[in-house]
Amino acid sequence: MIPGAQASAGDRDVHIDVKYGCDFPSGNKPVSVRVSATVPEGGEVDKPVQLRDVRTELTLPEAGLPDLAGLGAAGVEAETKLTMGVAQGEHTAETEWIGTTGDPVAVPETGEFALTSSGDVPAVTAGSSGDLTFTAGKLTAVLTPPQTSDADAEPAAVTLTCAPEPDQELGLGAVRIAGDPEWPSPEPTGTKEDTASGDSGTSRDEATPKVGDPAQPTLQDGKAPVCVGDQEDQFSLNAYVTGYANVAKLKAATLFPVACTQIEQGATVIKIQDGLVHLFQDSTAILDYQGKPKLPPATGTFLTFGFMPTTATLEMTQIPPADGPDGKPSPNIHSDLKILGPGNSEAVTTIELQLQLRLYDVKVNGVALDVGGNCRTERPFTLPLRGDMLLKDGVQTGYTLATGGVLTGQVTLPPFSGCGVGEDLDDIFTASISGVPGAVKQVQAPPCAAAQHDQTVCTEDGQPVHVPKPER
Repeated sequence: MIPGAQASAGDRDVHIDVKYGCDFPSGNKPVSVRVSATVPEGGEVDKPVQLRDVRTELTLPEAGLPDLAGLGAAGVEAETKLTMGVAQGEHTAETEWIGTTGDPVAVPETGEFALTSSGDVPAVTAGSSGDLTFTAGKLTAVLTPPQTSDADAEPAAVTLTCAPEPDQELGLGAVRIAGDPEWPSPEPTGTKEDTASGDSGTSRDEATPKVGDPAQPTLQDGKAPVCVGDQEDQFSLNAYVTGYANVAKLKAATLFPVACTQIEQGATVIKIQDGLVHLFQDSTAILDYQGKPKLPPATGTFLTFGFMPTTATLEMTQIPPADGPDGKPSPNIHSDLKILGPGNSEAVTTIELQLQLRLYDVKVNGVALDVGGNCRTERPFTLPLRGDMLLKDGVQTGYTLATGGVLTGQVTLPPFSGCGVGEDLDDIFTASISGVPGAVKQVQAPPCAAAQHDQTVCTEDGQPVHVPKPER
C-alpha cells in the first residue's frame, strides 16, 4: 500500500474526536485528539484489511506549554503510539498505531499547541465474517527536540501518557467482512466450551482478528524498516543509518532511506603506543533489510548529460565479509581510542563495506527504459567511511560506534554490465555514473543493545528507538 494514495471506490474517510486526560510533568491536563483514516468498505475472511492515511492530531492546552519549555527553540518532533482495539463480536485483539510528525513543529509562546502525526499501521486479518470494528484506546506521545550532531548530547524529551475520558464514543469505524451468506455471521453451534476448544464451528483462536507486524514510524520519504536486535547476545548492537551519496558526474545526490545495521562488537584490546594508552576494537557490521544484507530500495532523479530527466530505483546489496579462522565474519569496523589524559581522548573509527549496485525501474523523460533485471556494477566496490571523536574536558563531539554520529567518505562506482534488453545500454550508465569519486555522508543513530533491555534506546521488542535524519 502506498501512503497518501487516492482512495479506491467504496473506501470511506472516517474520523473520531476524543477527549484525553494526559499526564504532563506538572500534572494531568486535557488534550483534544482527532484520529482519522481511510477505511475500506469491505473485506474478506483470511485476507488482510489495511487502513490508510492514518493521522493522529493532538491539541495541547496552553497550560501545558511550561512543561515543554525545556525542549529548546528549534521546535519538537513527536512520535505517537495509539492503542486500537479490534473486535468481531466477542473476539477482540489490540494493535498499535505509530506515527511521527516528520519535520519539527514550532512550540508557540501562548495559546494551544497543535501537532499531527502520521504513519503506516499494521493490517488486520479477520477470522470470520461480520463487522470488524476499530476502537481508540490509550495514547502515548513522546516530544523531543531535533537531534544535533553532538553525539554526547542526549536531547531532552517529554512523554505524555494519556487515557480517554469516560462516557465518550470511541469507535472509529467498521469494515464489513464477507465470507458467509448470512449477515452478520451466525453464532457457532455447540456449547461455548466446544467452540472454544475447536470441537464445533469456528474456534475462538481462528475467529480472533489477527494483527500484522507493527509498522515503523514514517520518516520523510521513507520508512524505518524492521530492525530487531539479538536479545541474547551481549555483544550485539542494531542501529538505524541514513544519508546522502553524491553522483559526481550528474552533480546530484541520492538520498538513501533509513536502513538497519546489525553490529557484532569485538573484544577491546589495550596497547601502549608512543607513551599513550590505545583501546582498539574490531567489530562487524552487516546490513539487514527483510532478512537480506542490503539497503532499502532508493529512488533517484537526475539530469543525465545535463538535460535529460532520468529516474531509477537503486538497490544496494552488501557482500558480507568472509569468515575468519574462528568461523565468524571478518571485522569491517576498526576503532582506535587514544586516551590523552583525564577527561580527554580522541578516536577514529573506519568502516569498509563491500557493495554492489543494481538499477531497475528506469524512466527517461517519463518513458520506461527496459534495462532488464541484471543491470548492475560489473564488480563489487568498497564504500569507506570514517568517523572522528574528540573528548575534551569531558565534553564529547563526533562519532563513536556506541553513540552514533556522522560518517563521511568517498566512493567510485565501477562500470556497469548486464543493462538492456535487446540492446546494450552498459555504456550509457557507465558514462553517466561510473568512474568519478562521489562524496558520501551517512548518519548513524545511537544503537540499541537489545540484550540490555534499555528502553531509552530500545523498544520492548529490541528495535532502536532513535531514527536518524540525513545531513547534506
